[in-house]
Amino acid sequence: MSKIINSSIARKVSMALSALFLLIFLLQHFTINVTSVFSPDTFNEWSHFMGTNPFVQFLLQPVLIFGVVFHFVMGFILEARNRSARSVKYARFNGAANSTWMSRNMLWSGITILAFLILHFIDFWFPEMNYKYIEFLPEDPTRYHHETVEKFHSPLRTGAYVISFVFLTLHLLHGFQSAFQSIGFNNKYSSFIKKLGNAYAILIPLGFIFIALFHHFNGH
Repeated sequence: MSKIINSSIARKVSMALSALFLLIFLLQHFTINVTSVFSPDTFNEWSHFMGTNPFVQFLLQPVLIFGVVFHFVMGFILEARNRSARSVKYARFNGAANSTWMSRNMLWSGITILAFLILHFIDFWFPEMNYKYIEFLPEDPTRYHHETVEKFHSPLRTGAYVISFVFLTLHLLHGFQSAFQSIGFNNKYSSFIKKLGNAYAILIPLGFIFIALFHHFNGH
């Protein structure tokens, strides 16, 4: 029994640590992307640095991809084990009385976000890899802003981004606080962490939505 408990705790801690890592990346990603609205030159400069720096490309980028894959795989494993561990059928389980809507639907919000990440890779990462490592095109430090704005010309693609960030908010409203609780911050700081998590979960996705809509309506 102790091995099962310890294994379950280890999985939850691993899930939490990967979530915190992705939260830091998301904040950094937003910081760079929002400059595309206010200063295209700054956006080009920062994007060029991130796209050509060997430390970022060959160390941080693989770690990030591993973190994303690990987080989603671990999430699906935990959800499957939680479902199999229930001794009472879901039809007899009053979920609303014991948990929030967000916590009961983390799997579905996670799947939506995963679909968005696949779209995001198709839109940006794959073309970037093709540009640099397949076609070996000469580096143009000013290309990044134009390429980003061009992606938001389509109302369907822009709508998909907006919907995905709404689901990201729902996912983060539970996930942010849950990650800190899993690593032992369920104490006198819980109230502050909950407020910080709610602010992060709302403001960061809202910021990304603003970026997408701004480029859609102003980039033609």
